[in-house]
Amino acid sequence: MKQIRLSDTDRAYLAGFLDGDGSIYVRAKPNSTYRFGYQIAPAIVFFQSAKSKDSFEKMCTLMPFGSLRERKDGVCEYTVQRLDDLEEMIRLVEPFVRLKKKQIALLKKVLDCKKREQNQAAFKKLLELVNAFGELNYSKKRIRRYIARRD
Repeated sequence: MKQIRLSDTDRAYLAGFLDGDGSIYVRAKPNSTYRFGYQIAPAIVFFQSAKSKDSFEKMCTLMPFGSLRERKDGVCEYTVQRLDDLEEMIRLVEPFVRLKKKQIALLKKVLDCKKREQNQAAFKKLLELVNAFGELNYSKKRIRRYIARRD
């Protein structure tokens, strides 16, 4: 993957935006078509009111990956989900992030574990990391605990 070249000012801006109006999370979505019964879906998401869509879109052009959508509730959301793109986003913002340092560190572990996950024991460790996000992130929804299925 080609590394993105941004000034430190732009990288710090993205990190500050992530700290204030962003989210870092990993979901384990039940899916019987996956080997261990779950699809592991990590994401970095930026949020902004649709009232500020023009300036938000300008910020999003700093990153040549991810997708932008306007939700029905009047919020714009820019989502980065591809593993290579997540790794590049981490490289860009990690030195500047303040409030979400623990989430960045945990996401790095998840991505590393996801790459190497090959057996039931490794997948169980991956689910433990996914569950750890519940301790770091605020959510209006109840925290789910994912448990590896036994085959």
